[in-house]
Amino acid sequence: MRWDGRPGHYEVWYLTLNDRATRTGFWIRYTMEAPAAGEAHAELWFAFFDRADARKSFALRRRTPIAAFVETRDPWRLALGDASLTHGAAAGAIEGAGHAARWELAFQPGAETFRHLPDALYRSPLAQTKVLSPSLQARFRGRIVVDGRTIELGGDLGGEPGCQTHLWGRKHAHAWAWAHCGAFREDEGAVVEAVTARLRRGPVVLPPLTVLYVRAGGEEHHFRSLWQAPLLRGAWETGRYRVSARTARARVEAEFTCRPEDLVRADYRDPDGEPSFCMNSEVADARLVILRRDGFRWREVVHLTAPGLGHFEYAAREADPHVERAFASVP
Repeated sequence: MRWDGRPGHYEVWYLTLNDRATRTGFWIRYTMEAPAAGEAHAELWFAFFDRADARKSFALRRRTPIAAFVETRDPWRLALGDASLTHGAAAGAIEGAGHAARWELAFQPGAETFRHLPDALYRSPLAQTKVLSPSLQARFRGRIVVDGRTIELGGDLGGEPGCQTHLWGRKHAHAWAWAHCGAFREDEGAVVEAVTARLRRGPVVLPPLTVLYVRAGGEEHHFRSLWQAPLLRGAWETGRYRVSARTARARVEAEFTCRPEDLVRADYRDPDGEPSFCMNSEVADARLVILRRDGFRWREVVHLTAPGLGHFEYAAREADPHVERAFASVP
């Protein structure tokens, strides 16, 4: 935990994962916020996405006093009442608004933490939000029960795909998009992680900045240095996020798409009180293409797809009117 007890801070640990057999996706968040004015508090969030029947999808959030939010170390463990997260397991339950969910999950933690940003930004106050993934390409086992339906994860597939990420800061970006996929059917070892953000400094909203990581075909492409910013592009709209990068010898293109009914709106509030609205799906279609320069032509060397197994979101200071489902607050 990066919170030092002072106001003006928020912090999130989240899991995103899929069950391939049932075509379902999950978004689980353990969060805390210490607003600039008011009492600090914690929240447990759970969202269920059913690609086959979006009418069954739902999202719940429950607020608790900050005293229920406890971090211990050696070994590391985060407890939010009866819910918990460790470096390799997650458990919890939430109920209300006509729905109920319970989860008991285990995953193999990553060998090293994945850092999205340039190393200098993690030490600098210039980045108002910081993000990293202790387990960028996790494989989950265990059980999730949603509205009486038991989903067993793992089976004979060696675990179900997902990731575990930690972020913290003083304020969300003015607008952003994020995407992840580690379940491409043509290459199980491939993974994509992308973030595009628009920052605001005073009255000025800056142009979008994108970071991108791709591992596919036995190669890695990591675009996160500030000097690489002109080589990247990221753009989003309702149900779609596209990101690309280009060097003298390679082009990388990724696209995440979903139907509006496969999205859920999460209403955030910065520690300074300004609202932000995030539209998220864990059952999006993902596509990755890598091209190599062959003389004066570009030759496609990688083309990967992951129907219903992509994770992505986009956010702004106004809600997307095309997204009808939202997190319900429950006691």
